[in-house]
Amino acid sequence: MQQEVAVVNELGLHARAAAVFVAEANRFRSRIEIVRGADRVDGKSILGILTLIAPKGTMLTLVTDGPDESAAIEALVALVADKFGEGR
Repeated sequence: MQQEVAVVNELGLHARAAAVFVAEANRFRSRIEIVRGADRVDGKSILGILTLIAPKGTMLTLVTDGPDESAAIEALVALVADKFGEGR
């Protein structure tokens, strides 16, 4: 499965947001990847995610493959839309 999302939080996909994403991604058994242009990284790797350099407004494609791929993509899309829990 795959779905495109926009990074909407003010600071973009910075270290804390990446850590929150990785923690959520690791709840699932499916393979999770994030694609930005020609770059494709492991969604369960904080270092990989940080190499994407994704400021606010960046479009990313989330890709999941595995036994719980639907639940994984739903949760991760919601997390990005919720600004990684920032600003509450």
